[in-house]
Amino acid sequence: MLPLYLRILLVLGALLSLAMVGQQVKKNKILIEDAVFWVVLAAVLVIMALFPGLVMSLAYYLGFMSASNFVYLVVIALLLWKVFTNSGEISRLKAKVNELAQEIALAHKDHPDRR
Repeated sequence: MLPLYLRILLVLGALLSLAMVGQQVKKNKILIEDAVFWVVLAAVLVIMALFPGLVMSLAYYLGFMSASNFVYLVVIALLLWKVFTNSGEISRLKAKVNELAQEIALAHKDHPDRR
């Protein structure tokens, strides 16, 4: 069985992340599409906490020694996926900034009096 402290920790973590995401969306510091990931992650944590039998069954069928190891792996995998997608977005933004800087430099070359 999933230990009670881990179930409580999952629910508290989910509620904390929802509160933080809501606050960041309200302050326009995070986009809605980015907030969706964190809301889904919080929902996954709550489902894991409320239905430990499901987690234990999945852990057993996938060959994990304990349900806790499965929960940690799921959370780590989701966070690694988020880091990977963020890296791709950062790479695209860096390329766009470089392209825009080159366009500005070319525009200033043709019109040196404009800044």
